[in-house]
Amino acid sequence: MWTFLLVFLTVYTGMHAVFYHRVHVLFADRKELLFAFTAFLALMILSPIFCRVLERGGWETQARLLAHVGYPWMGFLFLAFWCSLVLGAFNGVLWGLHRYAGLDVTRIPEKPSAVLVLVTAGALTLYGAFEARNIRIERIRLETEKLPPHMPRIVVAQISDVHLGLNGREARVERILQAVQAVNPDLLVSTGDLVDGAPHSLEPLLALFQKVRPPLGKVAIVGNHEYYVGLQGASEWTRRAGFTLLRDHATTVAGVLNVVGADDTWKDRPETESALLQAAPNGLFTLYLKHRPQICPETVGLFDLQLSGHTHRGQIFPFSLFVALMYPFFNGTYDVGKGSMLHTSRGTGTWGPPIRVLAPPELTVVEIVRKD
Repeated sequence: MWTFLLVFLTVYTGMHAVFYHRVHVLFADRKELLFAFTAFLALMILSPIFCRVLERGGWETQARLLAHVGYPWMGFLFLAFWCSLVLGAFNGVLWGLHRYAGLDVTRIPEKPSAVLVLVTAGALTLYGAFEARNIRIERIRLETEKLPPHMPRIVVAQISDVHLGLNGREARVERILQAVQAVNPDLLVSTGDLVDGAPHSLEPLLALFQKVRPPLGKVAIVGNHEYYVGLQGASEWTRRAGFTLLRDHATTVAGVLNVVGADDTWKDRPETESALLQAAPNGLFTLYLKHRPQICPETVGLFDLQLSGHTHRGQIFPFSLFVALMYPFFNGTYDVGKGSMLHTSRGTGTWGPPIRVLAPPELTVVEIVRKD
């Protein structure tokens, strides 16, 4: 947690420095405005930490107000940072053409450059807010000989990375659960990062989840953010919401389907995961829930379908390019061999900024059909 916090603050401060360098020229003639602008940036750098501290201290209203400014700003700042880099590179090319090729071109002046960055980032942020509200249904159909004759078809709905917290409130939950109800699943699974706020502040959301009762129930695992906010409280809230929480545990649902859930860890645990999967009864379709889309080679062939999340497909382009480097299976469905498949969800909610750019939220619907 502390390592994540240190890295985040270092990167986030650097992004603000680039943004300041690009746009401070707009306030150069007004020292009082430049001071206010600088103070605002300093507050925004620390706002994610202040939100956590206020929320845990019981100052929920104040935390939510700050979150409604700080987290959208985070998305805007990220986009403005990349716009600044692109514009800087473009101006660098123009300078090179003028200096070394003798072409009569000049760089875009500083003030128009600053306005261009602000307008472009603002437009992308508004688009990202729209995209984040529109859940896409991603369907997977698998044929198997492992379903019993009396259950020739099972529909599993996967939600992931909902991030219920200061920004993930009733409106988001209602959109997600309406989409779940519309696909009429037999089983609902959550593959981690469902809870991302103080559990006591999420009490009003419990009733919404409790109303959703698929025939085969609801199953969840924990992600890294459940650890960040407090594993015990997050786990208890998840259970109260009606989920069976699988923490390194295997279960058989209604005698027709194995569901195995692994705890989230930074490193693979081949011996633990292999033993966990081998504990599931042979002969049944095995659904493996693992938050991060990482495959232990030792487990391939021990599960039929692994459902994961965590990556958000980057959530805001071009961050997806870096996520793809970290996680080769960062989005979509993959055949990993020996009869095992992996599906990585883009996530159903948002972390931090309530926006998505070229990574729309996803509700995954898995149709498992008996093969005669």
